[in-house]
Amino acid sequence: MAKTVLVTGGTGTLGTLVTPLLRQAGLRVRVLSRTAREATDGIEFVAGDLQTGAGIAEAVRGVDTVLHLAGTNKGDGEKARVLVDAINAAGLFPHLVYISVVGAERVPVESAIDRQVMAYMASKRDAELVVENSGLPWTTLRATQFHDLLFTMVSALAKMPVVPAFDFRFQPIETAEVAARLVELVQGEPAGLVEEIGGPRIYTMKELERSYLEATGRRRPVFTLKAPGKAARVYAAGGNLTPDHAVGERTWEDFLAAKLAAAAA
Repeated sequence: MAKTVLVTGGTGTLGTLVTPLLRQAGLRVRVLSRTAREATDGIEFVAGDLQTGAGIAEAVRGVDTVLHLAGTNKGDGEKARVLVDAINAAGLFPHLVYISVVGAERVPVESAIDRQVMAYMASKRDAELVVENSGLPWTTLRATQFHDLLFTMVSALAKMPVVPAFDFRFQPIETAEVAARLVELVQGEPAGLVEEIGGPRIYTMKELERSYLEATGRRRPVFTLKAPGKAARVYAAGGNLTPDHAVGERTWEDFLAAKLAAAAA
């Protein structure tokens, strides 16, 4: 009988790329969703909420693997704890696979300013620790920033008459490439913290914004500023980068051209 994989965050940008790949690999797929919906393309949907715990016991019932993709800017540690507690309460011992972010352990989030600027990094690190200490067989993959996320950021900032850019650098990676790696890990044995993955090139935030402005035919001044706090300094120094693991193939330029062409069509 095919193994059953529960995917949290299965309706998000990454999740919608992962789930069909899991099905192609011959796995049974169950997606945790905020609302109940009909099964489609062989994918089962179960209603549940990682914030309140409602429906999680039913969602984890009988699964062989849990692929935990759900995440926000804060509270990921608590959500991971709710998930792990439900698994333990059910007496299950599934392989728990988690997606995190490069630099989660390197960027210190200590002060109120750090938490305001880098809450996402702290949230991912909190969840990492819950997974590591869950008592379950686990695998965690850290990836750099997705093209899709950076596109959302630069397109929003480009609406301003003067475009701000922090003194950060990014190593964007194609979301589909991360999805493919996660499917490999789901099918493999628990491996703990595996080698992180990053995109093929590193860009300043200013370069990303200027490339978007040029591609869309907009003229805006772009100015660089420093984000406050210790966490931001570590981030600006490259704490979020992994040049030695630049395994991604699709560049930001390729992604941007395809994204804008699809929007125009």
